[in-house]
Amino acid sequence: MESHIEKQDGDVLQKSFKEMISTLPKGNSWGFPGDIYQYQGFWFSPPFLQGALLAQQQFQAQPTDIILCSSPRTGAAWLKSLTFSTITRTTYDDSTTPLLSKMPHDVVPYMEFDHVQFSTNRHLGIPLLATHLPYSFLPRSIIDSGCKLIYICRDPKDTFVSLYHIVARYNKSQNTQPIQLDEVLELFQEGVSQLGPYWDHVLGYWKASLERPDKLMFLKYEDLAEDTVLYLKKIAEFMGYPFSSEEQQQNVPENIVKMCSFDNLSGLEVNKTGRHREGYENLRIENNIFFRKGKPGDWKNYLTTEMAQRLDQRTMQKWSSSGLSL
Repeated sequence: MESHIEKQDGDVLQKSFKEMISTLPKGNSWGFPGDIYQYQGFWFSPPFLQGALLAQQQFQAQPTDIILCSSPRTGAAWLKSLTFSTITRTTYDDSTTPLLSKMPHDVVPYMEFDHVQFSTNRHLGIPLLATHLPYSFLPRSIIDSGCKLIYICRDPKDTFVSLYHIVARYNKSQNTQPIQLDEVLELFQEGVSQLGPYWDHVLGYWKASLERPDKLMFLKYEDLAEDTVLYLKKIAEFMGYPFSSEEQQQNVPENIVKMCSFDNLSGLEVNKTGRHREGYENLRIENNIFFRKGKPGDWKNYLTTEMAQRLDQRTMQKWSSSGLSL
């Protein structure tokens, strides 16, 4: 009876969310199904915004939780793999890790869609949860609980190119005409992208990391790529799972980095042939779409000098007074 009542309450909430979303300003979704909608300064797809609103009402953080935060296409899958492998290193090794049979987004759930299932992971001693939500959208319990957050960001030019490619590959998988690069560049620059404006998303977490450095670790994808072992040690320390001197002598951090490398993860069968969110019609996507190149500076192969300058100028406008640089 209780679960039936809970389901009814959930259905009522979903209905009210849908009605509210239908009144919001619409934007171009870059070729994904439907429109995106602007809410409190950011752009969302309807399922994502519904999930965000539900999480704000229902998710109860605990002080031991660790929330991995990011804008789309900035290194979330890599960060999930590294943190999950670090926390579970005494439970699994590179021959038994769930990462061999599940993609990183299924191993570390998203709060917007899977926070109800997260309690199972907590019971297993895996306090990791992920989100793409802007800092201002986080459920109040996350801030009040004092749990730790790790945010990863990336050069806006690489973020844009990666976003464009995931859309182009999705269009190809659906046999639909891809949107043109210059058209989406204009949209991205104006802030019209999933969870955009990108610069505002990054800035929200950057400012919070300056105010609460003991609770929010701010990572740059480029730094992580340049010296992954060094930054993995810093991440482990921040999470409260530091590598012992014995583990370091045994090259445990190096082994985790190798196991979670782009080449290794992208070569796994689950990430080449599986599907993410199989049960969600509008969210279902081929796993291999998430793995492209993972190399900093790849934007040079796709953007003209003029395109790159336009994005750099927007970055300067948005971040010049913040002290943040990439």
